[in-house]
Amino acid sequence: MITNLDYEQIIEHMLRNVVREVLLITKEQGLPGEHHFYISFLTRHNGVELPDVLLKTYPHEMPIVLQNQFYDLTVSEKDFSVVLSFNNIDHKIRVPFDAVTSFSDPYAKFGLKFEERESAEDAEEELPVQDIRHEQGESNVVTLDAFRKK
Repeated sequence: MITNLDYEQIIEHMLRNVVREVLLITKEQGLPGEHHFYISFLTRHNGVELPDVLLKTYPHEMPIVLQNQFYDLTVSEKDFSVVLSFNNIDHKIRVPFDAVTSFSDPYAKFGLKFEERESAEDAEEELPVQDIRHEQGESNVVTLDAFRKK
């Protein structure tokens, strides 16, 4: 039986699904216009497949760009894979969506930043209640930062 709804985790899952949907559209239709993506991910996250030469260069986190030269983009429910060229050598990488730390499309001025998962011990701590106010004249948009643990 569920005793507590973890809204932050639910929202983060849905936002990671935005990345998945964008990559599915790109796989099926290509990148429209000037759109391009910057994606950063944790290189040692469970399920990441990365050549050793890249893992040595990026031991913790790696940024990639999907713009002009990427091939064989595949997207599944849990991860994506793509072939990218590094120093004129093609490498296939596989990235679980849970390993993604940021996603942005500078052309659309859109970006998402994801928190690294806390340990189970940290996750069980009570989150402080935040006072959320909307200033007069502003839209009713609440940022997730208001709910994040500081």
